[in-house]
Amino acid sequence: MDIQHDRSLKNYNTFGIDAKAKHFCEINSIADLKQALSWSEYPKKFILSGGSNMLLTSNIDSLVLHLNIKGKEIVSEDDEFVILKVMGGENWHQMVLWTLEQNYGGLENMSLIPGNTGTAPIQNIGAYGVELKDTFVSCEALEVATLKLKTFNKEECKFGYRDSFFKNAGKGKYIIVSVNFKLRKKNHRLNTSYGAIETELKNMGIQNPTIKDVSDAVINIRQRKLPDPKVLGNSGSFFKNPVIGRAEFEEFSAKHPEAPFYKVSDDLIKVPAAWLIEQCGYKGKRFGDAGVHKHQALVLVNHGNASGKEILDLAHRIMLSVKDKFGITISPEVNIIE
Repeated sequence: MDIQHDRSLKNYNTFGIDAKAKHFCEINSIADLKQALSWSEYPKKFILSGGSNMLLTSNIDSLVLHLNIKGKEIVSEDDEFVILKVMGGENWHQMVLWTLEQNYGGLENMSLIPGNTGTAPIQNIGAYGVELKDTFVSCEALEVATLKLKTFNKEECKFGYRDSFFKNAGKGKYIIVSVNFKLRKKNHRLNTSYGAIETELKNMGIQNPTIKDVSDAVINIRQRKLPDPKVLGNSGSFFKNPVIGRAEFEEFSAKHPEAPFYKVSDDLIKVPAAWLIEQCGYKGKRFGDAGVHKHQALVLVNHGNASGKEILDLAHRIMLSVKDKFGITISPEVNIIE
């Protein structure tokens, strides 16, 4: 395997941050990954996948292993379902489009989410009423300490809202190399419960939508609301939507009855972070080359030459403003690499 030195990572992270890797290596197979992890001459390693859910705030003084393991295969199927194995280096959106071409349903609501398949379980990615865990069967991960492969089922992954075992107890200990999904071959169960999808389908003149129609509607909505990282550096939603207790919500709602909210359970309420940020006046604002997107306040953007630190400083400024104005704590969804 070829090792490069002082390699710019600008094209390897969707924020377009021009941080450098001290050492850099492409990983195209599980064998490559095992070999690279065993190199004692490079004691510090940094795993890089699609670069879509991270903010680089400094150069990486390590050997950066860029995971580029590709492949898709059918593990098993019957008349109703297919179990599909997808390698971690497959681009998520391209993989979703491929499943739709095969008429496999279940991932259509998560179209156009940036990043690679291997990192999707870490965040338990989700959009428009659907989360990864809804179709997830298992994933295979390489244990860094032993270089042994381990299979994790859904329960072992401990999925939560944008959360999993791999973000907590398993962080830094495992590298996901493949993911298995259970997808429908027929009798598709469409989830158009988010009003935006139903409205978009109506605007498209579609009364009896297919899974491809739902995907097209989601793509249309996302393209209107979210910037293309190839044009304007970003990492999608930068902040999580805060989930607060009922007592805290009732106090908040009494002061701000106009605020939108979503009931998570009898005791928990989700408040849209975008609304909180917009009320603080940040939507569309620019501070040097770091800014907040004009159409979606959840999205922080790099207008060209912002450093990771400048974007992080803006994030901290926003979090402080929201806390001061509403008494609600919002936190980043992206991984901050310091």
